[in-house]
Amino acid sequence: MNLIFLGPPGAGKGTQAKRLIARFGLPQLSTGDILRKAVADGTALGKKAKALMDAGKLVPDEIVNGIVDEALASPLAQKGFLLDGFPRTVPQAEALDQMLGRRGRKIDHVISIEVPTEVLVDRLAGRQTCPQCQTSYGKDSPPANPGHCDRDGEKLIVRPDDQPERVRQRMHEYETKTALLTGYYKARGVVREIDGVGSVDEVEKRIVGAFA
Repeated sequence: MNLIFLGPPGAGKGTQAKRLIARFGLPQLSTGDILRKAVADGTALGKKAKALMDAGKLVPDEIVNGIVDEALASPLAQKGFLLDGFPRTVPQAEALDQMLGRRGRKIDHVISIEVPTEVLVDRLAGRQTCPQCQTSYGKDSPPANPGHCDRDGEKLIVRPDDQPERVRQRMHEYETKTALLTGYYKARGVVREIDGVGSVDEVEKRIVGAFA
């Protein structure tokens, strides 16, 4: 099963992705992790990406696409995957279709988690994140030990991106760029729109039910 998660900041994509990975045994292909690994491994694309990042420049689609293509060729991704952070734009989605097409594969489901803007702002205003493992905690999923990560005990922080005005800016960016992907994948009949309001367990149940 090949999956993509779509949804605005704070919709719960990261939390639900972890649950699906555990439930179905899928590898999570995170663009950020893939990029960092390519840089650390010193691959040809990783070296190009590092030079751009060191210069404070954005890594262009050509390099990001190439790094994702390499990840899709990994033995770990042969039985399925969950893509995290890619694609973000329609051109990236088109490139992904080409990568998969060369391998006789396709995207099976695009999970679009739907949450009203005001709910997202309220959620993110109370969100804390572990600086070590990046696990997020909020009103619906507080840590067992207040202020500390359940996984590694690190002190939780509030990210600058989770401040209300920044949240609204990120929402605008999502609506003008990434949200266009919903239309792209709807035309292919693979979008599963999920109500993202409710407990983590309730949302997970809706997602799993959408695969039936």
